[in-house]
Amino acid sequence: MTTHPIEHHPDLAEMRTRFERVTTTPRAQAVEALALLTGLYLAASPWIAGFSGLSALAINNLIAGLAYCLCMGGLGSAYERTHAMAWTAVGLGAWTIVAPWVIAGSVDTTRTVLNNVITGAVALCLALAMAAMAGRERAT
Repeated sequence: MTTHPIEHHPDLAEMRTRFERVTTTPRAQAVEALALLTGLYLAASPWIAGFSGLSALAINNLIAGLAYCLCMGGLGSAYERTHAMAWTAVGLGAWTIVAPWVIAGSVDTTRTVLNNVITGAVALCLALAMAAMAGRERAT
């Protein structure tokens, strides 16, 4: 009996081809670019929106923004190997929405809450869009 490495399995080759098709579409490239901008904004938002005085939340946004960029940044070039990271980015988007209340307790500025809720919602939507790309391709 001859054994073949998993890399040569026909289903795996078909899945890689499908993922390649997905990431070469302008829609996928736009989602990735917007996601990277969103992550960079999230990382810099404490200083842009002016709430760096809440240091725990500022550090959280910096780390979450950089992690979001790392999760969403590799999807365009290697989606077939990194598409599961889009689901991690979904979690980071959801965390960004609730972080002001969890980290800072009773947040005293509307600016902080609005910044995180809007940025988190955008991040969440972009991550869901990227995670759904492979499913959309399969249906067509």
